[in-house]
Amino acid sequence: MMYLRMPILIALLSLFLSVSYGQVDTAWKDWSWLVGTWAGEGSGTPGEGSGQFSLMPDLNGKVLVRKNHSEYPAAKDRTLIIHDDLMIVYHENTGLPEQAIYFDNEGHTIRYHVSHTDTSVVFTSEKVQSAPVFRLTYDLLAADSISVKFEMSRDGEKFMTYTEGKCHRVK
Repeated sequence: MMYLRMPILIALLSLFLSVSYGQVDTAWKDWSWLVGTWAGEGSGTPGEGSGQFSLMPDLNGKVLVRKNHSEYPAAKDRTLIIHDDLMIVYHENTGLPEQAIYFDNEGHTIRYHVSHTDTSVVFTSEKVQSAPVFRLTYDLLAADSISVKFEMSRDGEKFMTYTEGKCHRVK
């Protein structure tokens, strides 16, 4: 009797897996232009710098993981600055737009609300008392070229650029 049920169980499992993997493939389709590994150069308050980041699906496509590494060479008034951070982008179960949580090597944790179009992604931090509002924007310039801008605001309305630059796709 058990042997007769086995083909049915295998068929159901196959159907379940194909539906699950189908959802993984389309969950981040609006982000496909930004998924990959990027390298770039830019400038801002810390000075001229360079870096690399990756944005990749993880956990069977349930989240996107961004890893970033930036370096700002030593200057006459400061030492070398190395900045590493990790951001996880996820869908809320409630059907709300994507959210993100960010951690860096300086001890910051930032929760972001995410908005996007076909050619831009904007992360805007939650307003927290006694802390600036942060905004990180990626804009598609060409198939393998993007601009990146990180801004801060005291009131959440008037933003000033902290760093900005251009990146090209490495992979």
